[in-house]
Amino acid sequence: MSKYLGKKFFLNLFIVICIFSLDRISKFYVINLSKNNDTNILLLSKYLNISLTWNEGIAFGLFSFNKIFFYNLMTFLILIVVIIIFIMIMKNAGLKQFSLLIIFGGAIGNLYDRIYFNAVPDFIDFHVGNFHWFIFNVSDIFITIGVLLMIAMELIDYKKGADEKI
Repeated sequence: MSKYLGKKFFLNLFIVICIFSLDRISKFYVINLSKNNDTNILLLSKYLNISLTWNEGIAFGLFSFNKIFFYNLMTFLILIVVIIIFIMIMKNAGLKQFSLLIIFGGAIGNLYDRIYFNAVPDFIDFHVGNFHWFIFNVSDIFITIGVLLMIAMELIDYKKGADEKI
């Protein structure tokens, strides 16, 4: 256990706390601005809207349910995934560990909201004309970056392994 509580532990903890805090601050700001202005639409522009929506599903509003049983089951499954990511963080190093840390930071941000609000506040809406991407939040940004880093590392490792076989 002492090997996990060294200098690296505090750096990793700092990364997760920064991501979680940035997410909390952004959500707190948007939720309060929405309450104070009595509207969910806070900014409209050519390519970006800030519009508060409450996501009861998983990533990008997928699998939204009205039934409390399914919501609680999904929240429990997400908790299991967060625990698995935490275990993977302990077993990895380098860029892979960093990728898992930023996924973990974003995941606990959204998990906190699922437990506290029974929904995740999403508010960033990129669009081109009438085509709108899924509405997301700061946690989703970090989760996506972490997943993209993991995919890139796997592709690089696969390419390196294929080159070594030649």
